[in-house]
Order: sequence, then C-alpha cells, then structure tokens
Amino acid sequence: MNLILLSATQQSSETTYQLNDRQVQHVENILKKQDGDSIRVGILNQGIGQGVYRRDAGSVTIHNELLSPPPVLPCTLVLALPRPNMLKRTLMNVTAMGVKEIHLIHSSKVEKSYWQSPVLQPQSLHEFLIEGLEQAKDTSLPNLHLHPRFRPFVEDTLPDLLLERTGLVAHPYQAQACPVALATPSLLAIGPEGGWNDFEVESFTQAGMTCVHLGPRILKVETAVPVLLSRLHPAL
Repeated sequence: MNLILLSATQQSSETTYQLNDRQVQHVENILKKQDGDSIRVGILNQGIGQGVYRRDAGSVTIHNELLSPPPVLPCTLVLALPRPNMLKRTLMNVTAMGVKEIHLIHSSKVEKSYWQSPVLQPQSLHEFLIEGLEQAKDTSLPNLHLHPRFRPFVEDTLPDLLLERTGLVAHPYQAQACPVALATPSLLAIGPEGGWNDFEVESFTQAGMTCVHLGPRILKVETAVPVLLSRLHPAL
C-alpha cells in the first residue's frame, strides 16, 4: 500500500488514529518504520497528510494540514459481474484509476452462481475498494451498486445515469473505434468474457449508447477495463 488509509472508527482523539493489525504489520515489516517516524496517511473520504508513528500505542498522530486526493475520473462504469476470482483485481484496478461510480450488473453470459459468491459480501467488496485507494494514494471511496437483473437496470436505472454523459458500450462487432480523451463525462459498459448478447447490445443502443471497439484483438475484461478508461480519460 502507498497510503495508510484511516477511517473515522479508528479515531481516538482529534489528531490520533489507532492502526489495525494489517496496517501495523505494513508499517513495521514493509515500510520498516520506527517509533517517531513519519508516514503518509489519508482519512477516508477526506484528505492526505503526514503522521507520526507511535509504536507502543500502535497509532499515528497527524501533524499537518490534509491535502486533497487525486482528481476523480469522470467515468461511470457499468460492468457485467466478472468471475469471482477476477472481481477483486478488477475492482482494485478500477478504484486505483479514480472511478467513483461502479455498477455491477447481470448478463446472459454471467453465471447465476457468481451472485452467490462470498466475494460479494459487503465487507469483502469494501476491502477490495480500500486496497485500490491505498494503491493510488486516494481517499475517496467509490459508490458500488449491485444489479442482479439486467432488464430492470437498463429500464429503470440506466436512463438517469446517462444524463449529461456520453454512453459507450465496449463491443467488438459492428462498432466504431473507441474515442480518445473525451471532453465530457462518460458512462462505459463492459461485458463479460463472452461479450454482450444481441438483446443486451440493442438495449444499450436504444438507450442512446454507442458501441465502440479497441481493434481486432479480443481482450480479457481485466485488460480491457484499464485500457478503455485510460483511453477515454487520459492523464487525469
């Protein structure tokens, strides 16, 4: 982790926070910090600063004004639920890149059993997002929404999400080249490993979205996600 990310529940005084076991182990075993050393910290949904590590207490005392986290990536991500063993990496990468609105949805090629996976428990999802923030030195927690049914999502939720956003569907067939450096906020829909089916593509396009591709190569979801995000909103 590149940032010790602290939450309000860890606050013991105005400027002091208790570290959890994982954070203490990282500070001592990875960062090799001693008592009184300075470490980079962040307060969840607030800012970033420097703190003094107190080894005996297992705490950190913040000693400077908090600075703003990195800018938000102006993209709302709609993602067909990945395989459980891929979900953690995908959410961490998306969070590290600065996406703050994530919608996991069902698709015909998503196994229904995926929705019963323990990795979808709120605590597990929260930990994935936290790890992504720690990697990117960010403090702003994304909003993560689960939609286990496709049709209600496209009929009831999608229209509001598309307001004042450029809607794009990652689809390798009958599509145009993915744009670069959009000047407007976007909504990007990325399908499962087997891609969206015809009904799903039609539902997105009828809602006003455009199909885009990355060329003739078919990429895995965990590769396509960062490539598309960095192409649409580079250097933010």
